[in-house]
Amino acid sequence: MPVMHFHVRWPDQSETRCYSPSLVVQDFLTPGQAYLLPDFLGRTREALGIASERVRAKFGFACSQAMDQLAEIEQIAQRFHQQPQAQVTVLRFD
Repeated sequence: MPVMHFHVRWPDQSETRCYSPSLVVQDFLTPGQAYLLPDFLGRTREALGIASERVRAKFGFACSQAMDQLAEIEQIAQRFHQQPQAQVTVLRFD
């Protein structure tokens, strides 16, 4: 399976390089696009969930790295939970 990374910028201007075991993230996120935090979280939950299930279908087990990545994203997002207009920008894929 092709692995990809997606880079995001958080509302405090910090950046994170995120992992996906599948290119499916490209169906949910667009480089250069800013998403309100709840929308970004919903999109990444769905994309990484699908990616993990693709690993399960191919190898017989879910992708723990995808779930670890999702947990990290959700942990970082908690810092901005009280900011109703907080946005996350997808910078690029690689």
